[in-house]
Amino acid sequence: MRDLNDMYFFTEVVSNGGFAPAGRVLRQPKSKLSRRVARLEQSLGVRLIERSSRSFRVTDVGQAFYDHCQNVLAEVNRAEAVVAATQGEPHGTVRFNCPLGLVDSLGCLLVSFMNRYPRVNLQVVATNRRVDLIAERIDLALRVSPLMDTDAAFTVRKLLESNCILVASPTWAQRLAGRGVEELASVPTLSLSEHEGQDTWAFLGPEQRTFTLQHKPRLSCGDGPTLRSAAIDGLGVALLPEPLCGAAVRSGQLVRVFPDWHTQQGLVHLVYTSRRGLPPPVSALIAHLTEHVRGLTCARTEP
Repeated sequence: MRDLNDMYFFTEVVSNGGFAPAGRVLRQPKSKLSRRVARLEQSLGVRLIERSSRSFRVTDVGQAFYDHCQNVLAEVNRAEAVVAATQGEPHGTVRFNCPLGLVDSLGCLLVSFMNRYPRVNLQVVATNRRVDLIAERIDLALRVSPLMDTDAAFTVRKLLESNCILVASPTWAQRLAGRGVEELASVPTLSLSEHEGQDTWAFLGPEQRTFTLQHKPRLSCGDGPTLRSAAIDGLGVALLPEPLCGAAVRSGQLVRVFPDWHTQQGLVHLVYTSRRGLPPPVSALIAHLTEHVRGLTCARTEP
């Protein structure tokens, strides 16, 4: 039987793009990783990685072997999780993905989770890009979109429904007071979009009226707190998750504009790869978010 450690070292070398970066991540000598991969290649009778002093390339058979190794190691982790679940307090590392705009809002929940489970380490992968849970080894992803994921390979848990609000500085709010929502076309906008060029905001209003704004934002940024600061400083009107700007609205730094208009409700949901054999720390984070996330209102983060 193959040494699982050799397979593990091989997958880490491939995942990190070389022996040196993998050695830094694993805190293992580069020479040791090279020996273990060479031993694996010798036992298999094939070349998995082509390497020289200047290049590093995974062979075709090496890539295929890598994909299968990931599946094997994932099953080993699940098997260990079944045993660990009977041994008390959750421990280990959870890789958690969430949209950039929600990091600020979720911060207090993640901190309280870590205080509650001191033996759990948390790696937050914050990006508005739709991550590949399997390829990027993400244990749990929080997503916000009009429709929940329907991939049969994943388990999906709905948390809540939400929308965004339009906010601006008191100066801009005074200028827009008493005007129609169409006036948004004449003011600078601040958008959570990370795409180049135009953005689209779609709203529902009184008597089921709709309004769609095609605009080129003055500021586009995936980081919600940056947009909140820009709105407070009077750079324009922003469409933001309510928990991100609620405190600023209550303090008077920001004012809600066109309050009768709102975005299409987004579905906030968790996505993970398997319900069976879920590692205890992942199960604990799912339970913690499910219990405490109800007060959040989130922005749509996917097309």
